Amino acid sequence: MKLFTGLGNPGAKYAGNRHNIGFMALDRIAADHGFSPWRKAFQGEISEGRLGSEKVILLKPSTFMNLSGQSVQAAMTFYKLGPDDLTVFHDELDLAPGKCRLKAGGGHAGHNGLRSISGHIGEAYGRVRLGIGHPGHKDAVAHYVLHDFSKADQDWLEDLMRGISDGIAALAAGEGQKFLNAVSLRTAPPRSSKPAEDAPGRKGPRAAPVKAEPVVKPEAAPDERSAMQKLLDKFR
Repeated sequence: MKLFTGLGNPGAKYAGNRHNIGFMALDRIAADHGFSPWRKAFQGEISEGRLGSEKVILLKPSTFMNLSGQSVQAAMTFYKLGPDDLTVFHDELDLAPGKCRLKAGGGHAGHNGLRSISGHIGEAYGRVRLGIGHPGHKDAVAHYVLHDFSKADQDWLEDLMRGISDGIAALAAGEGQKFLNAVSLRTAPPRSSKPAEDAPGRKGPRAAPVKAEPVVKPEAAPDERSAMQKLLDKFR
């Protein structure tokens, strides 16, 4: 059994915040993979389902970010899970928007949700780091993470969510690189080696090459001179 925890703050006020991208990831997994309806448990909300052969519990703590560890510890104690069974999905300021990285263990880098979890169960758990970018100055961080994604963010955010959903069964099976490959196919798809149908500046599909028509030589006019005239013309 695996426990996937998304970090965020509860309530409609925070639902679209950058800080809630962990909640968004779990909501997408539950919706796309037929998980059970969300229900209250362990100071949060849980949804249960299967990813491949693995049973998975999704957990969204309702304790607010700074106390996320209370909810995570309660769920782990109930299901008799260790840190190796836990993966936390969280926002990452130090990654560009739309980037996704995996990490096992390590510090919290100032993230209060991770700080709380590590304080309750130690640091030896997995993390899915979801890039949201940095506002540029540390004094702007709180305002930045507690505000909604902009309209300009929606395309890469949707691609990231789809990629997570595509690869989540691989992550549950312990195939981290396969998971990251699935995300990358959505967020940075490979360029086609075929000529573009609509190259920049071109309107409509590429036209088929025009074949040159064969040149037809005109037939020579019939010689209507008399035999005597032809003979005389020879000696001119």
